[in-house]
Amino acid sequence: MKRLRIIALSLATCALAQAPADTVPAAATLKQLMLDLVHPASNEILLAIFRGGPKDDAEWAGIRRSALTLAEMGPVLTARGPSRDSGEWQKDSKLLVDAGAAAYKAAQARDGGELAAVADRLDRSCTTCHKQFRPNVFPREGGSR
Repeated sequence: MKRLRIIALSLATCALAQAPADTVPAAATLKQLMLDLVHPASNEILLAIFRGGPKDDAEWAGIRRSALTLAEMGPVLTARGPSRDSGEWQKDSKLLVDAGAAAYKAAQARDGGELAAVADRLDRSCTTCHKQFRPNVFPREGGSR
């Protein structure tokens, strides 16, 4: 009987794990997520870096929050992106996640040098994605519009 319960519990767990992810309605569009979460989080990190790094506990806490936001956006972006089946969308999302995770690690350690090393990775993750999925931001010919 105990073995039967374990098997039943295992099957139920597998069934729940394979349930559709969109059973809970989304609270925001992808554009809203980018404007209200990703953009401010990446800007907070980059501005702190370019201003010489976080100066106190409150600034380090802000960097941790922003970095964690970026690191955790991967599943959201890959599940809801306009080209979520695209290998490029998946790769671009991973660039953001990796940059966010590196920034979070640096912020946890309060390591300004490691945080500064993340700037190029973070900028590259945004630029790479926008060049492909927001071509109006980075036109192929000429300067920005």
